[in-house]
Amino acid sequence: MAAAGPSVFLLMVNGQVESAQFPEYDDLYCKYCFVYGQDWAPTAGLEEGISQITSKSQDVRRALVWNFPIDVTFKSTNPYGWPQIVLSVYGPDVFGNDVVRGYGAVHVPFSPGRHKRTIPMFVPESTSKLQKFTSWFMGRRPEYTDPKVVAQGEGREGKAWAQWLSLCLWLRS
Repeated sequence: MAAAGPSVFLLMVNGQVESAQFPEYDDLYCKYCFVYGQDWAPTAGLEEGISQITSKSQDVRRALVWNFPIDVTFKSTNPYGWPQIVLSVYGPDVFGNDVVRGYGAVHVPFSPGRHKRTIPMFVPESTSKLQKFTSWFMGRRPEYTDPKVVAQGEGREGKAWAQWLSLCLWLRS
């Protein structure tokens, strides 16, 4: 009798990054990527993407609307390392350079159905006055070389956050 292999389950995620509230900024775009454990593997769809640049709406909400679609399927033998979506929002500074306006992460919902998540967004801040002056003088704000660090506990010690913003995300899993 043949031994049965490990059972596999699929996680299908489709939805959209709907909109964001960044009161001080305009003309922003969004990037997403997934962080997941070593037992997980994407089987279909895109595990990272970049949206179009959007401007604030003309209504009273002044929302930045992307309606940026997400569609990916993962397989795994183990729920450990459940996928997280990491979002990074970028826009121009006063010099026209693209700088980070916010990072955020959230786990893909555990139960099937339609879910709305509001994700707190933050930006790293220089920890010393010399670093703050240098970043101001050079026109480059601190940012992560790999945004996936946002979904991990390691490597974020001693970081200061300048502000928290919110981003809406619809997921169906």
